[in-house]
Amino acid sequence: MHVLPFANEPIESFGTPEKLNEITTALKDVKAQFGKTYPMVIDGIKIHTDSTLVSTNPSTPSEVVGRAACATRDHADAALKAAWKAFESWKLWKQEDRSRVLLKAAQIMRSRKRELEAWLIYEIGKNYVEASAEVAEMIDFTEYYARLALKHVGSQGNLLAVPGEENSSFYIPLGVGVTIAPWNFPMALMTGMTVGAIVVGNTIVAKPAEDTIVSLSKVFDIFEEAGLPPGVVNYLPGKGGEVGAYLVEHPQTRFINFTGSLATGKRINEVAAKVGEGQRWFKRVFLELGGKDAILVDETANLDDAALGVIQSAYGYQGQKCSACSRLIVVDSVYDALLERVVERAKALKIDLAEKNPNLGPVCNAAQDAKVKEYLEIGKKEGKLLTGGRRLDVEGFFFEPTVFGEVSPTARIAQEEIFGPVVAAIRVPNFEEGLRVANDTVYGLTGALYSADRARIELARREFHVGNLYFNRKCTGALAGVQPFGGFNLTGTDTKTGGPDYLLQFLQMKAVAERF
Repeated sequence: MHVLPFANEPIESFGTPEKLNEITTALKDVKAQFGKTYPMVIDGIKIHTDSTLVSTNPSTPSEVVGRAACATRDHADAALKAAWKAFESWKLWKQEDRSRVLLKAAQIMRSRKRELEAWLIYEIGKNYVEASAEVAEMIDFTEYYARLALKHVGSQGNLLAVPGEENSSFYIPLGVGVTIAPWNFPMALMTGMTVGAIVVGNTIVAKPAEDTIVSLSKVFDIFEEAGLPPGVVNYLPGKGGEVGAYLVEHPQTRFINFTGSLATGKRINEVAAKVGEGQRWFKRVFLELGGKDAILVDETANLDDAALGVIQSAYGYQGQKCSACSRLIVVDSVYDALLERVVERAKALKIDLAEKNPNLGPVCNAAQDAKVKEYLEIGKKEGKLLTGGRRLDVEGFFFEPTVFGEVSPTARIAQEEIFGPVVAAIRVPNFEEGLRVANDTVYGLTGALYSADRARIELARREFHVGNLYFNRKCTGALAGVQPFGGFNLTGTDTKTGGPDYLLQFLQMKAVAERF
């Protein structure tokens, strides 16, 4: 099978009237579809239920974006059964044929970019560029994994020779897995987690976040349109505490791919470790959890560049990224000068309805709204409020971009993940202490250093303990195939999505020897 080399999908800036017209037209078309009800899909059959999940627009929570069927445990049993049935034939497909289906899916995604972006804008409050970046990442994962899978076909050819024997090793898929995706990057992460597993022959039961049931319904329609056989991916919207937990503990679940909170990830890891009745394997668990990501700035840094990187990292998508900068660690001699720049830029950010393409839209839901409000009050006790600190008195879930200064490295707002537009600024006497503070967290996802000192850069390269480290640039925005993404410590199992080893997690090697 011949395919062009992988290249990242461009992110649209909407800087021309033509592109702005495309997205505003898509927004109108999508809004005209508000209120529809979407089915779950088991073995290719669309199923509606009397009980439904409701998705609302976080910019205007009184608007219902859509509803979805609400799965029960019986549906979960049926989905697992369908997935195992489909596995028996899907695992036998030629790798070229499986990859071809996914490449077609990527092309359909590409042809529907503006529509998919519009759903993200309305359902989870992304501005135009953030929505474009997510759809591009979804396409990237699909394209990248479809190509990468071709490298894992057949004998690996790396074994030592033994006289009188023919030895070979090759990879086979695991079986049926469960993917549970978060609400902040629903299309990109659920697609990547699902495609990575199915492209090498596994089958999936996909449990979306309850806030993104419409966006993901559109993605699974694309899988069907691309020709994915029934049962290979089963779409199961439902309540996490009921259906998600049941799938995790089910003895017919072979592996679990979860992205979400640390608290939920810890529970999944604990439950999955127990071998249920009739279970014939130890479940594999892949976890990508939280972050308390730091940008460290020393006295040699370009402060204007650093300020821009902080703003981009901290307030892109309202800070609702596991990679977002939530700790700003600054060497004392440039602390005041940098904070002045950061505060000035933060005050200039525009807050508005996501469909109006502001710098900051709403946080995702009522639970996140309450969480950010709580941490703002904690922050006012733990640090000096330099800007922001207020929820807007409107219907939607809007907060000012907030900076707290003079925060202790051990303060709650410097240790606990807030997942909102809040930065804790920490003053340190020197670079060495700053690096120690940066590593003083249970997480280890992303980090950045702004410095012109080569020795410090090389020291940080070795000692800044995060899975994704950036020098003199923002700490968000990893690209598939360029920056494999995943973190250390309680951030998770370092899955390195979008990296050359990602698919191996969904495979097992079989070694075969024949004596002549």
